[in-house]
Amino acid sequence: MNRQHAKIAGALLAAMLAGQVSAHGIWTAERRGNIEVIYGDGAEDNAYDPKKISGGWASDQQGKNVPVTIEKLEDHARLKPQKSPAVLSVALDNGYWTQAPDKKWLNVGETQVPDAQDSGRYYKYTLAVLEEGAKLPPLDELKLVIVPQQDPMSVEAGEELEVQVLVDGKPAANVELVADFVNAPDEVATKTDAEGKAKITVRNHGLNVIAATATVPSDDPDARVRGMFSSLSFVGEKHEH
Repeated sequence: MNRQHAKIAGALLAAMLAGQVSAHGIWTAERRGNIEVIYGDGAEDNAYDPKKISGGWASDQQGKNVPVTIEKLEDHARLKPQKSPAVLSVALDNGYWTQAPDKKWLNVGETQVPDAQDSGRYYKYTLAVLEEGAKLPPLDELKLVIVPQQDPMSVEAGEELEVQVLVDGKPAANVELVADFVNAPDEVATKTDAEGKAKITVRNHGLNVIAATATVPSDDPDARVRGMFSSLSFVGEKHEH
């Protein structure tokens, strides 16, 4: 590889790392009879370090806690609730990322990179509603969360679902929402109003993954910002006419 090719390869790698920092999200899905945490951008299903899963929670139809363990495999994680859950949530800590003077993104804090251009600590969250009529439990562990204002599983494709976006437990205005993160991850459907609320048209009869991102200032010396991704997933209603 000559020097020019090496520069191009380095630039592509830096772009890829930067993209993973900001664009990738998580949601849960059934794979071969197991509940697995999916990490990707759109339809991608990428490998990741399962040690980055910082928490997993489950609850029953009444919103009561269901104990859940996290099985950390070689390149992804599975959730193992003690009984069938009605609601699931997961948090992933993607760690510190700092942009060096050569524009490359490094998976370290800013204090380790002289003359850093930018830095942040990045988190991924997901909330999954699995049973119709389920009561939501407290969601304090999700620092960015999309909260459905009605039962999402009762909403048909083509109908609107009202949601509220919370950042650190407070309504967040002007947050962009993606209605179909799996199939159209770059297509912004709407923004939240002053109360953090918005109406999203449900896209699919099957799996729906609604997504949002938010960035807030940080007083961490290793990160200028705290960047967050969050998804709300559910299987849309299938009424026969």
